[in-house]
Amino acid sequence: MEKLMIRDYPADERPRERLVKNGAKSLSNQELLAILLRTGTREESVIQMANKLLKNFEGLRLLKDASLEEIMAVKGIGYAKAVQILAAVEIGRRIGNLTYQDRYVIRSPEDGANYVMNDMRFLSQEHFVCLYLNTKNQVLHQQTIFIGSLNALIVHPREVFKEAFRRSAASIICLHNHPSGDPAPSREDIEVTKRLVECGKLMGIDILDHIIIGDKKFVSLKEKGYL
Repeated sequence: MEKLMIRDYPADERPRERLVKNGAKSLSNQELLAILLRTGTREESVIQMANKLLKNFEGLRLLKDASLEEIMAVKGIGYAKAVQILAAVEIGRRIGNLTYQDRYVIRSPEDGANYVMNDMRFLSQEHFVCLYLNTKNQVLHQQTIFIGSLNALIVHPREVFKEAFRRSAASIICLHNHPSGDPAPSREDIEVTKRLVECGKLMGIDILDHIIIGDKKFVSLKEKGYL
């Protein structure tokens, strides 16, 4: 049977191109393995090799526990390819074992302020930071959106919400510091807050609070009635 190389497939049917265009979820196990293997042999294409590997291990069921020697026993799979497969399997295993019990939970403005206080209270410039939370108010991610004087033009909602979509966040807590140490909100602070809250309502992602960090003290704009 004539061997088909990856280059013989139409561009939109090649595994790498399909992953980039449609996402990894659109690929079969065979195609994902083919990307890991990268190349075939003189006798068979990388797609054929991936298919043979899956048949040998009954799909992914046995492959997840296979040893280096067992993978290398499949014709065409050398040391480098086997190591790549083992590394990918281990990454998948570690991701599957991730637990969220140690994630910081924010139940109050004080919790939010305490989470960043030691990092932000001595900063010499204003930092606008977002905490992205899941449905249990656990912190998924902390992102510095910009550094500089706060105004409504610099804090663009696109940058704030882009990370929320990326992290599948349910809500956001915004924070920024006042280098003076005085956390009293300015007119710009209030304007930025209202703008982000309105955008959040449209996008279905709540802005839970905007906390201003001073020197060992803070102000919650939610508590002040601006949210």
